[in-house]
Parts: sequence; structure tokens; C-alpha cells
Amino acid sequence: MKKLIAEFIGTLWLVLGGCGSAVLAAAYPELGIGFTGVALAFGLTVVTMAYAIGHISGCHLNPAVSIGLWIGGRFDKKDLLPYIAAQIVGGIAGAGILYVIATGKAGFEIGGFAANGYGAHSPGGYSMLAALVTEIVMTFMFLIIILGATHSKAPKGFAGLAIGLGLTLIHLISIPVTNTSVNPARSTSQALFVGDWALEQLWLFWIAPIIGAILAGIVYKFIASGSEE
Repeated sequence: MKKLIAEFIGTLWLVLGGCGSAVLAAAYPELGIGFTGVALAFGLTVVTMAYAIGHISGCHLNPAVSIGLWIGGRFDKKDLLPYIAAQIVGGIAGAGILYVIATGKAGFEIGGFAANGYGAHSPGGYSMLAALVTEIVMTFMFLIIILGATHSKAPKGFAGLAIGLGLTLIHLISIPVTNTSVNPARSTSQALFVGDWALEQLWLFWIAPIIGAILAGIVYKFIASGSEE
């Protein structure tokens, strides 16, 4: 239960910090933080939670990460569904808090609410295929970073920085394509508040990250085999 509470809190923080920066600060007149600021915000949520709850739950904050770690032999199957449930509920809670804050401004319109999308709902107008490839590849690389940074022979104490900076880089690459998911819980939380097109396109932001995570788990398990202490 303590692990699940930690995952709930961590995913709440990821959605509130990352999506909150996009909704509240990215387009602020003249002083907005833009894509770079949003990318950094997502990375910072992971860095801060890695050191806050990493020793409690492992700080997954993401169903795709939990699945990838399970495939890679780093996570117990019996904990998989409870972790995913805690992450989804935490993400929804974070989006709910963000909604309450955002609607406190007169004239607020929910718009995209930092939801993920493709085609007409991609920030740069990218196709479904481009979005699919982007999310698979970015999640694959994210899990490679996570599996490598947390390896027994990796430098101790730096995993949180590597993972957080990795997520920042992923956002810098892919925000224009899909608004960057690589995290089904983050996508679900925003889509529930936007409804309509965001829910219709949500399937891609579950399928693609899970495919990328499974591939990474298989590949890293193979390339790192025999290197564990």
C-alpha cells in the first residue's frame, strides 16, 4: 500500500508539474516558458520524485515503465496491475487539481488541456503514423535509459538525473509531434477532461508506449545479460 500511495503521489506530481506548466505557463504573454520550459518541467517532476519516492516504490509514474521493467526482469508481475491503477488514479487527481486551478481565471477555455493527439490535434499537424512511430521510439529510448541507469553496475546516485534529463530530451524532440506522451497515465488524465477527440485518439497513447516499453525490455535484457553482479 505504501508503494501504491507513493506511485499515486508521484504520478499526480508529474501531471500537475508537466501538464500544469503547459496549460498555465507555456503561452503566458511575453513571459511564457514555451516548449523548452515544458520539457524541462516534465524532466524536473521525474528528478524530484526519483529522489523523493524512488526508494519506496521505484518511482515508475508510468504504466509503460512498469511494463518495461517487468519485461526486463526488474519488476514483479504481481505488482503490475496495482501499480498501473495507482498511476492512472494519481494522474487523474493531478489533472483534476490542474483543472480547478486553471478554471480560476475568468474566461478560461479548456482547449487542448495539454492532451496528446495526432493529425489536426498534433501541435505540428503530424500524421497518425508519425505519432505512432514517435511514441514507440521515444518510449523505447526512455526505457533503455531507465534500465541502464538503474543497472547494478551503473554509477550510484545518478539514476534520477539521467532519467529526468532523458525525459526532458524526449519532450524537446516530440512535443511538436504528439505533445509527448510516452506515458498512458498522463495521456488518460488529460483526455478525460478534454473528452471528444482526445478520448478517440487515446488508444494510440496506450498502444505505442506499451509496444516501445516491451521492445526495450526485451532488447536491454539481451544486451545486458551476463553483466549483472
